[in-house]
Amino acid sequence: MNRKGITLIELLVVIVIIGILATVAIPVYTGYMQRARRADAKTALEQVRASQEMWRAENGVYSVNQAELQNTMGAPATTISPYYTWTFLVANLNTFTAQAVAIGTQATDGDLFISHRGQKWDADGNVYPQGKWAK
Repeated sequence: MNRKGITLIELLVVIVIIGILATVAIPVYTGYMQRARRADAKTALEQVRASQEMWRAENGVYSVNQAELQNTMGAPATTISPYYTWTFLVANLNTFTAQAVAIGTQATDGDLFISHRGQKWDADGNVYPQGKWAK
């Protein structure tokens, strides 16, 4: 007899191989997505700082109003993504500290901060060198 097809053993071997590949690929993909979302938050904070500096150059002081900064200087929307929002932690005419608040599944990564001096740090207190964010 000439039978064509696959046996149950062959099918099980293929399923096991697919399972092994999935156990490796899913965590790698998840980590990649978390790093990409965090990069979006870092970029948004840099845009907030740049917008504040433009505001200060035109008005002599920093803005204390997020909506005003967004409408006139192009600061990013308060909701960066479903995973981060930003707000002013401190805002007065001479200083500001902006905070990217991690929400949802990203909350385990913690918040990010940037000051009027360009200082950058995270919720764990790690301060990053001037002009650089940690990866």
